[in-house]
Amino acid sequence: MRNPRQHRYPKDLSDAEWVALEPLLPPPTSNGRPLKWPRRLMVEAVFYLVRSGCASRMLPSSFPPWPTVFTQFRSWRIDGTLRRMHDRLRALAREAAGRNAEPSAAIIDSQTARATGVGGPARGYDAAKRTAGRKRYILVHSAGLVLLAHVHAANLHDRLDAQALIGQASPGELPRLELVWADGAYAGTFARWLEAGRGWRVEVSKHRDRHLWRYGLAGKPEGFQGIPRQWVVERTFAWLSRSRRLARDYERLPATAEAMIHAAMSRIMLQLIAA
Repeated sequence: MRNPRQHRYPKDLSDAEWVALEPLLPPPTSNGRPLKWPRRLMVEAVFYLVRSGCASRMLPSSFPPWPTVFTQFRSWRIDGTLRRMHDRLRALAREAAGRNAEPSAAIIDSQTARATGVGGPARGYDAAKRTAGRKRYILVHSAGLVLLAHVHAANLHDRLDAQALIGQASPGELPRLELVWADGAYAGTFARWLEAGRGWRVEVSKHRDRHLWRYGLAGKPEGFQGIPRQWVVERTFAWLSRSRRLARDYERLPATAEAMIHAAMSRIMLQLIAA
């Protein structure tokens, strides 16, 4: 096994973060060749890709060769390691904050990501945002950590992709969840589908002052006003945008884009756990 590089990058793992993360990675196989590169260095290479936004082929030479990093990332995506790691870190982060590991309420929303010239399936044009690309749908708990993530073409109706997002959760997943806050796009058909299929109640968030003004109970509100509860999921999108690989949609496959979300949030949660 080669020695890790001598110099450090700003988003490299601290010792405390690595102690929290290492048990969540698959153990090395007992047969075959010994590991050529430390697993910690491999994880740091993945986090570097997501945070810096560079292409895999442009990884600094102090990391393992880019084909090795790409193959490892792809393997962790396909076998579910990144998703399981993300979900376990979320539970640890909630427990560290004095909360139950499983949430009882969540917020849902979407974000349109502008496409690049990479190509790939599931791309479309979002007429409302006048943007060609993909939509990212996320379900977050009341503090903003991601519960579910789904990426698909930007031209599909929010209700259809929201159903695909919820469909990612297995029947036993999110056992305490009862309430989902959403904007008006998810009322009606989606709300009825969600309550019938999962037993989760949908509550539509509204501008309180604008609602009162509409019915003549208050003066017209002025300036920007955040929608109650919805600002939490918007903040999560802002957190994700700090990872430059997520500033636009650079991925050929939607599944890779979802894995990038899990990787970016895992890095954020490690900081919360080790703080």
